[in-house]
Amino acid sequence: MSFLILLIFWNINQKYISVRFTDTSPVIDGYIEKTWQKADSAYGFVQYMPYEGTDPGDETKVYLLQDRDNLYVAFRCWTKNYRLTRELGCHEDQVMLFLDPFYSRTTAYYFGVSASGCYWDGLVLDDGRSVDDSWDGVWYCAVKAYDDRYEVEIKIPFCSIRYKENVPGWGINFQRYIAARQEWNYWVEFSQAEGNLVSKYGLLKGILPQVKGYYFELFPEGFVRYDKKSGEASEFTPRASLNLKWDITPQTTLTSTLYPDFAQIESDPFTLNLSRYETYLSERRPFFIEGKEIFRLSDFGKNGQFYSPLNIFYSRRIGKSLADDQPVPIIGGLKLTGRIKKFNYGLLCAYTDSLHYIVNDNPVVEPKRFFGVTRIMMKVLDNSHLGMLFSGVRADFQNYNYALGLDGVYRVGANQLIMQGAVSDQSGKMGWATSTGFRGVVRGFRTMASCEVVQDSFDVQDIGYVPWAGRKKLQLFTGPLKLYKEGALRSLWYGAGFILNQEAGDAENWSKLALFTITSSFRQNWGISSEIKLGPYYEEGFNYVKRAASLSFWRSTLRLHLWLGGNLEYAYNYKNNFLGYQVLSWCGFVYQIIPRVSLEVNSNFWVEWDTTNTIIAVWPMATPMIDLTITPRMSFGIFNEFVLTTPGTDFGKTEFLTNRFGFLFTYNFKPKSWLYIALNDYRTAQNGSLRLQNQVGAVKVKYLVYF
Repeated sequence: MSFLILLIFWNINQKYISVRFTDTSPVIDGYIEKTWQKADSAYGFVQYMPYEGTDPGDETKVYLLQDRDNLYVAFRCWTKNYRLTRELGCHEDQVMLFLDPFYSRTTAYYFGVSASGCYWDGLVLDDGRSVDDSWDGVWYCAVKAYDDRYEVEIKIPFCSIRYKENVPGWGINFQRYIAARQEWNYWVEFSQAEGNLVSKYGLLKGILPQVKGYYFELFPEGFVRYDKKSGEASEFTPRASLNLKWDITPQTTLTSTLYPDFAQIESDPFTLNLSRYETYLSERRPFFIEGKEIFRLSDFGKNGQFYSPLNIFYSRRIGKSLADDQPVPIIGGLKLTGRIKKFNYGLLCAYTDSLHYIVNDNPVVEPKRFFGVTRIMMKVLDNSHLGMLFSGVRADFQNYNYALGLDGVYRVGANQLIMQGAVSDQSGKMGWATSTGFRGVVRGFRTMASCEVVQDSFDVQDIGYVPWAGRKKLQLFTGPLKLYKEGALRSLWYGAGFILNQEAGDAENWSKLALFTITSSFRQNWGISSEIKLGPYYEEGFNYVKRAASLSFWRSTLRLHLWLGGNLEYAYNYKNNFLGYQVLSWCGFVYQIIPRVSLEVNSNFWVEWDTTNTIIAVWPMATPMIDLTITPRMSFGIFNEFVLTTPGTDFGKTEFLTNRFGFLFTYNFKPKSWLYIALNDYRTAQNGSLRLQNQVGAVKVKYLVYF
C-alpha cells in the first residue's frame, strides 16, 4: 500500500509537456519561426551545479512539435546576464535533449548541440549511472546566435530511434550548460547525490509516431590499406566490407557485418602491469561497440571501482590480437536486439577465420571459431530488472568455452543493489561464481559494499573477462556524505571500511585491510581525494603487512581541465616475483590553446623497488595529442606515445622502450557517413635505436544508404 501511495504521489508531481502535431514542418536553420507558436513549451529550469536547487543564471525555453515522420525540438536560450561562449572546439555553451521512448525509466537517448554547431549523441544507461557514447543516429540540428540569446533546432526522424507503442508517454528531460558560469541546469530537478536519474524524467505526452514499413541502413565501406612490418615489403591492399542495419519494427533491430577491417585506426595505450591479472582493454571496434550495453551483466558504471562484475562476455576475445598485434580475421557478425512488453533481448554471433603465426620460432595455428551470445532482461518494480546472459565459443567438439549468468538489479533513487551468479564449462571443466554489490546513500551515509566468490575451476578465458578464479572477497566502506548549498565547499565524503580477501590457492588465510578515505569537491570545479589501506596480507606464500596510500586532484576551468595523482603501495610484484614498493603516478590535462585547437597530454610514471628498498626501474610514459576542429563535422588529431625506461635512478641511461605515432582525419560528410584517413607507426628499441615493428595506414569511406 505504501509503495502504491508513493507511486501515485510521484506521478502527481511529475513534470510533463505535450507535443503537438504540425502540418507545416519547421525549417531546421536555428531560427524559431512562426510554426513554433503552436507548440507547448518547457520552462522553469533548476540549477544542478554549482548551486543545487537554485535559480539558473538565465532563462531557457524548449518547444516541441511533431509531424508524421519526425520529432522537432527547439531551445531558446537567453544570454541577458552573461556573455555567450561560442568558440569552435572549445569548452562552450551547449544544450542536451534526453528521450526515453520506451518509458523504461532506466535507459534514454541523448542528443547534444553546442553553440557553435558541434553535435553528439549516445545512451544513458543503468538509470543514469553510466553513459555509452557509441550509439550514432540519423538526426539534424542547427544553431544561430543573436544579441541576447542563441537558438537551437533539432529534428529527429522517428525511424532513426527505437520506441514502444501504447505507453503513457516518453520520458523526457532537457539540460543547458552555461560555460561562462560553469553552470549546469536541468528542466527536471536532481540532487548532486542522485545525478541524472532516468527514473525521474518528466513525461512527454501526446507523442504519436506514424512511421510505417521497414527501415534499412546499408553501410558499404571501401578501404585502401597500407601495411609495413619489420623485415617485410610494404603492401597496399584495396578491400571492401558491408554492414547492414534493419529496423524490423520500432522495437526490433538487426545488424550485421561482413569481412570488416578495423585497420587498427585507434591503438590501445601502453600500461605497465605489475599485478597477477591481465589488463582489461576497452572495445574500440564499431560493430561491437554499438549495442554493447545489452550484452553484459549489470554494473555500477563510472562509480563501480569497488565492484567486480562477472564479465562472462568480453568482446575483445572476438578477433583478438595474437603475435605482433596481428588480429584474428573476422569473417562476419550478426546481432538482433529488441523489446517485447517487459522483456529486452539480444542475440549476437560472430565467425572468425583461422590464422597461422609464429611463436618462439614455432608455427601455431589459430582455428576457426564460432561465438554466440544471448541476453534476456525482464523489467520488474518500475526500473529494476532480472536477466540472463549466455555466452559461448567453439572451435570443435573438444575445444569450447561456455558460460551462463543470471543477474538481478534493484534500483530506488540513488541506491542500487546488484546480484549475479554464473557457471562455466571450459572443455569439460565446470565452475561457478557469484558477485553482489550495493552503492547508495542511506540516511546521509554513502555506503559501498561488495561480496564475490569465484570457484577455482570457473574459467571463461576464451569468451569473458573474469581472471580472478579462486578469489573470495568481501568489502564495505561507509561514511557521512555532506552537501553544501553555499560556500566554497560543495560536497564532502569521508568514511572507513574493510576489505577481506582470499586469493586462489590459499584456502586457509584471509587478508584483512582497513580502509580510510576522504573526498571533497569545491564550488570552483576542483577537488581532492585521498585513501589509505593497511593490514595483514597473504600472497604467493608471503605473509606481510600491506600498505597503500593514494592522492588525486582535479581542476576544471573554461579552457583547462587538469588531473594528477599517485599511488604508493607495498605489495607483491608479479612482473619480477618479489615483495617491494611500487608507485604509479598519473598526470594529464586538456588545454584549449585557441578556438579550434586543443592540446591534450596523458602521462603515467611507474617506479619499482626491490626487496632492499632500492629503486630498480623507472618507467615514464607520455602521450601528447593535438586536436584541430576544422568544422563541426571535420577534425584532425595527431599524437605520439613514447615509453622510456631507466635502470635504477641513473637517468643518464634512460632510453626509449617504445614509440607509437599516429594521426586521424575524420569527416562526417552526411549522417553516419564518414571519411577516415589514419596512420599508426609503432617502433621498439633495438640495439640503441628505435626500429619499425609495424606501420598501418588506411583511407576508409563509410557511406550510409537508407530507405
